[in-house]
Amino acid sequence: MTGTHPPRISAVVLTLNEARHIVACLDTLAWADERVVFDSFSTDATVALAREAGARVIQHPFENYAQQRNAALSAVESDWVFFVDADERCPEALGREIRAVVEAAQHDVYCVPRQNYLFGRLTLGAGWHPDYQARLFRVGRARFDPRREVHEVAQYDGAPGYLRNALIHYNYDTLAQFHAKQRKYAQFEAGILFKQGVRPKPRNFVLQPLREFRRRFFALRGYRDGWHGLRLSLLMAYYNFDTYRRLARLWRDQTSDRPPSTK
Repeated sequence: MTGTHPPRISAVVLTLNEARHIVACLDTLAWADERVVFDSFSTDATVALAREAGARVIQHPFENYAQQRNAALSAVESDWVFFVDADERCPEALGREIRAVVEAAQHDVYCVPRQNYLFGRLTLGAGWHPDYQARLFRVGRARFDPRREVHEVAQYDGAPGYLRNALIHYNYDTLAQFHAKQRKYAQFEAGILFKQGVRPKPRNFVLQPLREFRRRFFALRGYRDGWHGLRLSLLMAYYNFDTYRRLARLWRDQTSDRPPSTK
């Protein structure tokens, strides 16, 4: 804090074609000193709606999730940045808690729990609860690992703080939406492994999905959600397999000098 002025907080929403969610998301961020929509050149009404809602819009080409967050951290001039996804909502209690912790500033980074709604259902197991995410950053004290292109990892000194109040995350409405996002994640993960020189072994196609199912359903208590949790655990096991399938294809494409596959 400088002089008697309280720390300034920018709430930053990364977007690409989020017209469906952006206004409702921004409405829950009215407590912030500034609302920034960091947009990857949306082709729908996202930008117009964000400006109408009073947000500052910055457009920046998308390279990967980590680089996009780093670019947003560099673009704002506030003391703190609070990252929110367009399909998330910030309850008033969480906004008040954020105001309180930045005043005390005991940590440079704070993790916030999320309540995830998948297919309209609050999900309590399989890794979706409490689902802590590093989202509140003191500007200049943290960055995201550029090598982690998806499921980005924050880099900072010291231990993070943990907030009590949760973000509400309307994660996936339909199975088709879930499949589209997981295919995208699998492609990113395969690309990361490929760049690291990892070659898939035959056992990876069996043992890795089995481990993922066991982790999701048993260790992360997917069984708490009954059939819903079983289905999610099986789906995540399948997309673990899909990651290695895509990785194998990348190696085949390199050997045959074909363009990398995105399917």
